[in-house]
Amino acid sequence: MGCQKAEITPIELEQVMLLKKMKNQLPLFNRSRLTFMSAIALACVSANAQTSKDTLSADDLTLQEIVVSAPVMQVTNNKQEMKHAELNRDNTGQNLPYLLNVTPSLVTTSDDGLGIGYTYFHIRGTDQTRINMTINEVPLNDAESQAVFWVNLTDMASGTSSLQVQRGIGTSANGGSSFGASVNLRTLDSAIPESDHPGPVRAELDFNGGMYNTFREMLKADVYLGDRFAQKGAWHIGGRFSKVNSDGYIERATSDLFSYQGEIGWQNTQTAVTLTAFGGKEKTYMAWYGVDYNTAWGINGANRRYNPAGEYIDQNGNIAYYDNQTDNYQQHHAHLHIGHRFNVHWSLSATAHYTYGTGYYEMLMTDWETYHADNITQKGLRNHFYGGILTSKYVHEKADVQFGLAFNQYRGLQYGNIDTTCNAGTFIPYYEGFGQKTDGNIYAKANWRILHRGQEKLSLYGDLQYRMVDYKIWGDNEETSMLDIPVNINVHNTWHFFNPKAGLTYDNHGHRLSATFAMAHREPTRNNFVTAAEPVDPKPERLYDYELGYSYASAGVLKSGYAMPWTIGLNLYFMDYDNQLIATGDVSSVGYLITTNVKDSYRTGAEFQFGVDWTGWFAWKGNLTWSRNKWKDTALWRTISFSPDWTAANIFSFHYAGFNADLQTLVVSKQFLGNDENHEAMLKAYTVTNLMMTYALPFHKLHNAKNIPDITLKCQINNLFDTNYVNNGGTDGTYVWFFPQAGINVHAGFAVRW
Repeated sequence: MGCQKAEITPIELEQVMLLKKMKNQLPLFNRSRLTFMSAIALACVSANAQTSKDTLSADDLTLQEIVVSAPVMQVTNNKQEMKHAELNRDNTGQNLPYLLNVTPSLVTTSDDGLGIGYTYFHIRGTDQTRINMTINEVPLNDAESQAVFWVNLTDMASGTSSLQVQRGIGTSANGGSSFGASVNLRTLDSAIPESDHPGPVRAELDFNGGMYNTFREMLKADVYLGDRFAQKGAWHIGGRFSKVNSDGYIERATSDLFSYQGEIGWQNTQTAVTLTAFGGKEKTYMAWYGVDYNTAWGINGANRRYNPAGEYIDQNGNIAYYDNQTDNYQQHHAHLHIGHRFNVHWSLSATAHYTYGTGYYEMLMTDWETYHADNITQKGLRNHFYGGILTSKYVHEKADVQFGLAFNQYRGLQYGNIDTTCNAGTFIPYYEGFGQKTDGNIYAKANWRILHRGQEKLSLYGDLQYRMVDYKIWGDNEETSMLDIPVNINVHNTWHFFNPKAGLTYDNHGHRLSATFAMAHREPTRNNFVTAAEPVDPKPERLYDYELGYSYASAGVLKSGYAMPWTIGLNLYFMDYDNQLIATGDVSSVGYLITTNVKDSYRTGAEFQFGVDWTGWFAWKGNLTWSRNKWKDTALWRTISFSPDWTAANIFSFHYAGFNADLQTLVVSKQFLGNDENHEAMLKAYTVTNLMMTYALPFHKLHNAKNIPDITLKCQINNLFDTNYVNNGGTDGTYVWFFPQAGINVHAGFAVRW
């Protein structure tokens, strides 16, 4: 709900104080354990009551001894959290954005029409280059493009223990450039055994297959050695491997993907050290071009699956397709996390990280007049990203304070090769461009619990961040360099950003009211420099974010002996931009959205959520967002591209005797593809319904059930009513293209857990 707040109820404080009193009365050899438990208690009750982890929490050291359950179907105004089980219940191989499609104000799309290959999403109309994304608080966005391509990390959800989506400006801990929205993944908690699998070894095997030759296989194993409460500590070793393949709904939109994840860690009552490595590799056939209006909607029998990528006329006058019109990329990450809790109040954590990425795409270029093969080009990149993060936290009954700093550096190469003989394989280089980016930030934030009596609570939150960015580009310009005419580019900018945030939260008997203000800045991307008209001078963006939220969570109403809890939430926001970089609708030669600065613009709206657990077997929840997204064109206010006025989600959930079913309906209103409100360049409103079902085989009823693995069957029917719809497109001002999505498609499989 806006900026994050921490809160502790008087009952929870009494429990913590009781533990502290007990500690002082115990022999010395037991005091360390109680000190640790009291710190964990204080951290956990804070973390579960607040909207984000702004106090010392067990999660920071990958320790979790006390679980504080949130109210059933709890609604928070502008933040959603998903645990591993919820995130993966409907996981059949689609990339992470599609697992979040019922999140308020979030809209997803994919090139291949299934969500397996390249996938994208917007939050409040903001594209994912403005959505700050982290894994274990380490930045995931590419430093130059500021995008995240989930196809490089397929099935990342299988290794994610929790995920948080924060709309609006997140806290400074959510990364250097928390601008517009943030998505924060956590993998370290996978070191904690689930309550139903307390043994020293855990393993999981997932398999599913579906239409368009879509298959996903995932194998994961974890081993636990020792006792975390013993002075010598305990070890955890774990790993995961995932493989996803699909032909795609769009013709030849094939995906050949794999990802891996490994972790080794040690921890005792005060210290935890974890080394994590993860990455992936992808090969996808291009489906980036889109199709015209008639084809996209299948008018007059047109083939909605048609893909023009790689198409040419061969020597016999027949239409043919280039086999290797593919994108090839791999990315590898390594994180070292160290955390130490000095006492019940103070903790310190440090993280070192390194990411290596390399890849290219290859495509056949045709002669404009004859449509015959002309040449083959490769455009690629190779980059290194590394840095460190240091965080210190102080927790007290009345207040908690956090200090942090981070330093990151990026070095990248952009290159192009060309084969003018077509198929001879004799590539020669024709451009090389370089980029170097240094990013540092320091912040301090605090939460003061002003009032805590009974059910009445009042908290004040503040967050101050200074961020410096130094960015250099030199060499050839990949957007304008030709084989015989290299175009030089030389850019060097240094920006200094100050990002303050403040908020106030009042709680009383289930009612919560919050008001927050936050300011954030974001620097231009490489694409803004290399595609901009001369002089090359894109400006950084500034955002003022105002949020006002109200929510209510009932204590439950008795109905035929069953408690029927229900929740509602309403969040009002006004995001006022200075020099916002809005998408023009066109794309660069390497597929990035081209954006341009507009001096005055805003995004405002209302986000409503509700949830009710009607019976022990049926629940209903949903959300609705109304928004206005405008930019000032001289004296006129026009609608910003890719910004629907309405989005909504409705979920009916059924659960009985191991059977679970979710019926999800998503609604998105019309969207303009450009910024001139041209109805010829517009996405129609659409409604899509998906059905997800799982059934846990009842082996737990058997006499010797502890030796039998848990087996769950699952079936997913996407686009249940076979709707023809399009959720993405583009325009260059003269031509409009669209990306049709798949009709009804079915996927089924099983999961086995030991």
